[in-house]
Amino acid sequence: MSEVSNKKRRYGVMRLVDATGYRLPLAGVVSILHRISGIFMFALLPFVLYLLDRSLQSEMTFAMLHFFVAQPIVKLILLALVWSYLHHFCAGLRHLMMDFHYGLDKDSARQSAVTVLIVSLGLTALVGLKLFGVF
Repeated sequence: MSEVSNKKRRYGVMRLVDATGYRLPLAGVVSILHRISGIFMFALLPFVLYLLDRSLQSEMTFAMLHFFVAQPIVKLILLALVWSYLHHFCAGLRHLMMDFHYGLDKDSARQSAVTVLIVSLGLTALVGLKLFGVF
C-alpha cells in the first residue's frame, strides 16, 4: 500500500484553530465586517437612545451630556460607532447591488469590496477630524 492510504485523516467538526490557517478574500472580510458593524450598532442602540432621551429632557442634562461627549475616550467610542454605521451602510449598498445581480464576478466583487473599505474609512476619517476639532 502507498503511504497516502496509510495516513489517518481526521474528519469531523472544524475547530477555530483550523480556520485561522485560511486567508479570506477581501470580499469575505468586508462581509464579516458588515456583520460585526451591524452587531455593534445593535448592541449600542439602547445606550444611544438613552443618551438621546436624556439630552432632550432639559438644558441642564444636555449640557452635562455635552461635557460627557467632550471626553477623548467617548469621542473614540463615537468614532467607532460612526465607522460602524458608515461601513454597514456602504456594505449594505454593495449587497443590494449584488442582489440585483450586478458585480457578481470575481473582479467586480473585489473592486466593490475595496470601494466599500475606502469610502467607509475615508468618510470616518473626515468625521473623526471634525469630531476632534481639526476643522
